[in-house]
Amino acid sequence: MNANEIAELAKAALDGSIPFPEIVGKLMANGVEYYHVDYVTGSFTFYSASGAAVVAPLTFEKLPSIAEDFDVGALKAAILDSQQHGQKFRAFCERAIQAGVQGYIAYLRGKRVTYFGRQGDQHTEWFPGARPHDA
Repeated sequence: MNANEIAELAKAALDGSIPFPEIVGKLMANGVEYYHVDYVTGSFTFYSASGAAVVAPLTFEKLPSIAEDFDVGALKAAILDSQQHGQKFRAFCERAIQAGVQGYIAYLRGKRVTYFGRQGDQHTEWFPGARPHDA
């Protein structure tokens, strides 16, 4: 993994300068297998299959407090808005936090994202067009 390029891709996610699907493709080309967005610590951590990790700051100012309760309906609406209407990453983060998401892990090879709430709640969302192997 090229730590400098991954840090630049994290910055591009924050400022919206590169479309998200392109960022995902470049992360995968850099050997990123999955990444963790942590709203509690304000960070991204990118992981390779070999165990390497790159940490980058999630530097949005004045994000709301993480809601105590996990609202899957509100989270799904935020996800859908991003997928279908190109919602900016900051707006997605605000809505996810308001829906009780404290963080999530995006499994790039696994084509899914698992969101976590403060009380242990979870929701897994498949990438568009991806499905569980047993479905």
